[in-house]
Amino acid sequence: MEALERLGGIAAARDLLLLTSRRRLRTAVQGRAVLQAGHGRYALPVADQARRAAVLVGGHVTLLSAALHWGWEVRMPPRRPQVGVPHGRPLPRVGAADVHRLPRGTTTEGWATSPLATVLQCARHLPFADALAVADSALRHDAMTYDDLQAAASGRDRAVLLHATKVAANPFESALRAIAIEAGVPVVPQFEIHARGLVLHPDLVDPLAGVVLEAESWEFHGREKHAFETDCERYNALTATGWRVLRFTWPQVMHHPDLVRAVLRDTYAGLAA
Repeated sequence: MEALERLGGIAAARDLLLLTSRRRLRTAVQGRAVLQAGHGRYALPVADQARRAAVLVGGHVTLLSAALHWGWEVRMPPRRPQVGVPHGRPLPRVGAADVHRLPRGTTTEGWATSPLATVLQCARHLPFADALAVADSALRHDAMTYDDLQAAASGRDRAVLLHATKVAANPFESALRAIAIEAGVPVVPQFEIHARGLVLHPDLVDPLAGVVLEAESWEFHGREKHAFETDCERYNALTATGWRVLRFTWPQVMHHPDLVRAVLRDTYAGLAA
């Protein structure tokens, strides 16, 4: 289901219904394309598939599959379940899952890696944007604190965990921030701006350069008109008060990051001229 994928693979009903209809959601649940993951929350079936794969190999759910297990949104749900087997055991071949060996000392809870171990493994083994989205989600859901992450960080994962924040609204915003960070753009999430009588908190802001980055989503049917008018008011207020606003869509951020990087490069080249 595209709406659920855009929300990170797991979401509350109220967020899903901004992007789709109740009828489509009900049909997806009845067809098992979407699973109910608790009261008012829905998930893609990959989380349940990962549990079954872990049982099959005598291991644990890990990486993005573990993040979904803990109820965290991810940049893109894994196409196949991700599971790990304890160190020292033979590495089984399972065609329907990605199986790897867990490092020595990996902590687990139930049939998944522990919340902290999940964030650390993602930071160490996944691309920066995916890892940052997981760390942001863990903090947003109060699974741990920023200080917990910094105390556990070492080596490669430190570069990811230093940038993690609980104020990131969703994985879409996290992915856009990751692109900006890798491009050397010093953005602050949800930075407060006062413009034409409005108090705004754009997705990402470079306060010194006067640049705003917005992760532009889409909404379903009847909500579109109000959202469009609000977006126009926000955009005009920012532009009228001297901010340079860059707006990026979900497909651009998730599937065409080079395009986003090129826009950032050209924008900052113009500012320096």
